Amino acid sequence: MPWLIRFQTVTTLASGTIYPYYLLFLKNLGNSYSKYGLAFAVFTVSSAAVSHWLGARIDQRGKALLALSSLGMMTAMLVFPWTESYVAVLGLQLLMGVCNAMARMSERVLLADLTRQGKRGPQMASFHFWTTAGSGFAVLLGGVLIDWLTIDVLFYASALLYGISALYAYKKI
Repeated sequence: MPWLIRFQTVTTLASGTIYPYYLLFLKNLGNSYSKYGLAFAVFTVSSAAVSHWLGARIDQRGKALLALSSLGMMTAMLVFPWTESYVAVLGLQLLMGVCNAMARMSERVLLADLTRQGKRGPQMASFHFWTTAGSGFAVLLGGVLIDWLTIDVLFYASALLYGISALYAYKKI
């Protein structure tokens, strides 16, 4: 269980570093809020669809999919600063939705596997505390970084954290 908490804390640091500032990135491309809504919908719907498909396959490959999800998110974060078209943004959102489904489904299966029925509460609370605290810290860190640097640096910092989490998960497979 401790390795899963560490892994998910790093991934929430990665996502929290960039997510609140993503809207600024889209506005810098000259897009509207409605386009942001469509991009987020592509992310959400693709994640939902892939989650449904993964349901029958996740039990055997949970750890591997956890590592693969971080690699996919790292790739997306590395490509975003170079993205100049909205269609490319939608493609990246699709990739991120797939990766999100792999991560969330794997996380839940592993949480169930690593805890005992009737004794899950304290471990689930610890998991939720550390991953949520990591996300809050990341938003703060992202704000400080964006004041001193550029939004592109946030994407690269996020990619680095996703890469670290992928290596960590790979070692645990």
